[in-house]
Amino acid sequence: MKIPLLSLLLVLFSVGVIAQTATLKGRVYTKENGGVGHANVKLTQSNVVVAADENGFFVLKNVPYGQHELVITSVEIEPQQVKVAINKPQTSLSVAAKPKNFELNEVRVVQKSEKKEIETVGFAVNVVETKEVAQRNIQTNELLDRTVGIRVRQNGGLGSAVNYNLNGMSGNSVRVFIDGIPISTYGESFSLNSIPPALIERVEVYKGVIPAHLADDALGGAINVILKKGAMNNLSASISYGSFNTFQTNFNGTYRNEKTGFTVKASAFHNYSDNDYEVWGKFVRNILPNGRYEYVRARRFNDAYRSTGGQVQLGFMNVKWADQFLIGYNGSDDYKEVQHGTYMSIPYMGRFTESQANVVSLNYVKKNFLTRGLEFNVNAMYSQRGQVVVDTVKWNYNWYGQISVGLNGNPIMRPTGAQQAAPTILHIDRNVSTFRAGLNYDLNKNHRLVLNHIYYAIDRREQDFMRSELERTFIGTRNLQKNITSAAYEAKLFENRLKSNLFAKFYEQSIDRVDPVLRLVDGQNVRQENRANSSKKHTGYGLAMSYTLHPSFILLTSAEKAVRLPSEGEVFGSPGENIIENFGIRPEVSYNYNLGLNAGNFYAGKHRYSFTVSGFIRDTRDKIVQRINPRVNDALQTNPFENLGKNKAIGFEADLHYSFDNNLRVDVNMSKFNSVFNVQYDANGREYDYYNRQLPNEPYWTTNANVQYTIKDLFKKKSALNLYYGFRFVERFYTTWLILDDFRTPRQYIQDLGVSYSFPQNKFVVSADVKNVFDQQAYDNFAVQKPGRAFYLKLNYLINNF
Repeated sequence: MKIPLLSLLLVLFSVGVIAQTATLKGRVYTKENGGVGHANVKLTQSNVVVAADENGFFVLKNVPYGQHELVITSVEIEPQQVKVAINKPQTSLSVAAKPKNFELNEVRVVQKSEKKEIETVGFAVNVVETKEVAQRNIQTNELLDRTVGIRVRQNGGLGSAVNYNLNGMSGNSVRVFIDGIPISTYGESFSLNSIPPALIERVEVYKGVIPAHLADDALGGAINVILKKGAMNNLSASISYGSFNTFQTNFNGTYRNEKTGFTVKASAFHNYSDNDYEVWGKFVRNILPNGRYEYVRARRFNDAYRSTGGQVQLGFMNVKWADQFLIGYNGSDDYKEVQHGTYMSIPYMGRFTESQANVVSLNYVKKNFLTRGLEFNVNAMYSQRGQVVVDTVKWNYNWYGQISVGLNGNPIMRPTGAQQAAPTILHIDRNVSTFRAGLNYDLNKNHRLVLNHIYYAIDRREQDFMRSELERTFIGTRNLQKNITSAAYEAKLFENRLKSNLFAKFYEQSIDRVDPVLRLVDGQNVRQENRANSSKKHTGYGLAMSYTLHPSFILLTSAEKAVRLPSEGEVFGSPGENIIENFGIRPEVSYNYNLGLNAGNFYAGKHRYSFTVSGFIRDTRDKIVQRINPRVNDALQTNPFENLGKNKAIGFEADLHYSFDNNLRVDVNMSKFNSVFNVQYDANGREYDYYNRQLPNEPYWTTNANVQYTIKDLFKKKSALNLYYGFRFVERFYTTWLILDDFRTPRQYIQDLGVSYSFPQNKFVVSADVKNVFDQQAYDNFAVQKPGRAFYLKLNYLINNF
C-alpha cells in the first residue's frame, strides 16, 4: 500500500505543478532608440500574442510553469527569439533587440508615425522633434523660430523676455504649456528660455484652432512642450560654452525597477551668459554734454543672465493600478539684468530682477479606468513663486557704461530717481494653484468622447522695501481665478479617411484687487480698503477635420470661435518687464479659420520629398496688445496692455522637405500674412489714420531654410559627421504707427553654420556652431538688437539601459 500511495502523491504533486501559472512582464528595447513601441510578443507553445505599449512594455498572463520560447517581431527590429524559464509567480524579462537596417522610406515611416498622426487630425499643427538639435548649441526658442509660421520675439540675448507670433497672433494670445499645463504655473525661472531641447521629447505647435485637451484660453495658438517620459533606464548630460561667456549644462536621468514599476526621474539645468554682445545703429547713441547725439558701437554692459533649475519625480509606471503615478518637485532660480526699457535709446545700469519658484505636483494616468476604454488623468500643482525687481541707481549712463556728464562736468541724475522710474526694491510673491482632470472614453475604435477641466488661481502680493515702514503696512493684494471646461467628440469615418473633432469650451474668470488706503473720517485717519472686482463668462466652439484624398494627400480644415481671457501680467502689470497694470482690459475674441494640404511622402529613387501648404484667417475683436509709444526718449518707458478694437489677419504658409539617400536633408518654409487694423471710424465718426494698415511691431513675412548633410562611418563604423547650414529672412516692418525710417526695422538675412560628430552608438557627441556668420544686425521687438556673430562648442554623453 505504501508504493501506490506514494505514486498517487507524486501524481497529484505533478498535476499541481503543471496547473501552476505565472505572469511574465517584460520590455523590448534597442540600445539606440529605447523602447520598441507596439512590438508583437508571441508565446510559441500556445500561440498567444500580445502587443507591447508605446514604450515597449508587455504583460503575458497565465503562462504555465516551465521552459518557453518567445518570438518578438516589429517593423522596427529584426525578429527575435528568446528562451525564458517560468518557475515563480512573477518573472521579469528585458529584451535588447537589434534595429532593422531600413531603407530611407522605411525609417521615416516608423520614426514619424506619432508626428504624422498628430499633424493629420485636422488641426493646423506642426510637431517639432528635438532629437537632432538636442546635440547642438540650439536653444528651444531658436528651434521654434525655424518652424513655419512662428516668429519668436525676444528683447535681446539669452534669458530676455520672449513672446511668440503665430500667423499674426502674438503675446499671450499664444499660450505655452508644459505637458498640457500652463507654463505660467512654473514662474519666470522655468521657461523656454531655460529648458534645453535635451529635456524635451517634442513640441506641438497649434496655430489658430486649439484642441479640447488643451483646456485653456489660448486664442491664436498654443505651444505644448512634451518633456521626455520614457521609462527606460538612461542617463544623459551635456555641457557647452561659447561667445559672450555663455555656459550651459543639463542632466537627465530615469530609473525604473522592472519588477515593482518604481520609477525615479530627475533632470537639472544651469545657464549663464554675460550677454555683452556689440550693438550699434540708430538707437545706440550717447548724448554729449552739448546735447548732440554721438552714434557709437558698444557692448551691452548690464544684461547678464543666470538660471538654475531641477526636477525630480518619484512614483510608479506601468503597474496594474496606474500607467503613471508620479509625485514631483520642481525648483528654479534666475537672475536677469535689464539693459534698457522698451527701446534701446536709454541704457540702464544696476536694474535687475531675481525670480524663484518651488512647485510640487501630482500626476496620475490610468487607461481602462473602472471600465475598458476609459482613460482618466489628473495633474495637480501648487507653486510658490517669488520675484524681486531692484532699481536703485540714480545716475544717468551712456552706452560705454559711464556716468553721463553735463556741460559743467557734473554727473547727470535720472529725472525719476532711478533707471526706470522711482527707486524700488519690489518683492512680488505669487501662490499659484493649478488642477487639471481629463476623461477620454473610447465608445469603439472609431468614436471617442473627451472631457477636460482646468482650474487656475493666482494670489499675488507686492511690497516695495524702498517705501517707508508705514507705507509698507498698506500691502495690496491681487487675485485671479479661472475655470475652463472643454468637451469634444472625435470620430473616424469611411475607413479612417475622414477624421473629425467637434468641441466646445466654457470660460469663467474672476478678478479681485484690494488696495488699503487712509481716509479722513470724523477728523481721524482710518484705514480702509479700496476694492475692485470683475467676473467674465464666455463660450467657444469649433470643428477640425481631415480627409485622406489619397495616401499621399490629406486635406485639413478647421474653424473656431476662441476666447482669450486677460492674463495676470496684463491686468496687474509686470514691473520686471516694464509693464504697468490695466484693470479694465477686456477679453479678446477671435474667429479662426484654416485650410491646408499635407502632401507626401513622394519617392523617386533615392529622393524623397513632401510639402504642406495652408491658408488662414484670423478675425479678432478687442485684440490685446502692448501700447505703442513712439516717444523713444521718454524717461519712463513703461507701456500697459490695451484692447485694440478689431483686426483681421489673412495669410498663408508653405513647408517643403527634401532628402536624398538618407544623407542630405533640406527643409524650406515661408510664412506671409497681412494683419490690419479693421476699425474704420472712431466714436466721433472720424476715420482712423491707420485704418486697414498693417499692425506695427509684427514681422509679417519670414522665410527659413535648413540644410543637413551626413557622412556615415567616418573614422569609425557606426559613427557620423553632420554638417549644418541655416538661413533666416525677415522682411522689414515698422515698430509704431508712424511711417518713418526711424521706426522701420530693416530686412534681415541671418546665416548659421554647424558641425557635429557622433561616436559609435551615439553615446558621445561633440558639436560646434557659428551663429550669424556674417555678423549681420538682427532685430526683434521694438527694434531691439539681438546678438551678432557667436561661436559655441558642446559635448553630449548618453548612457542607455544602465
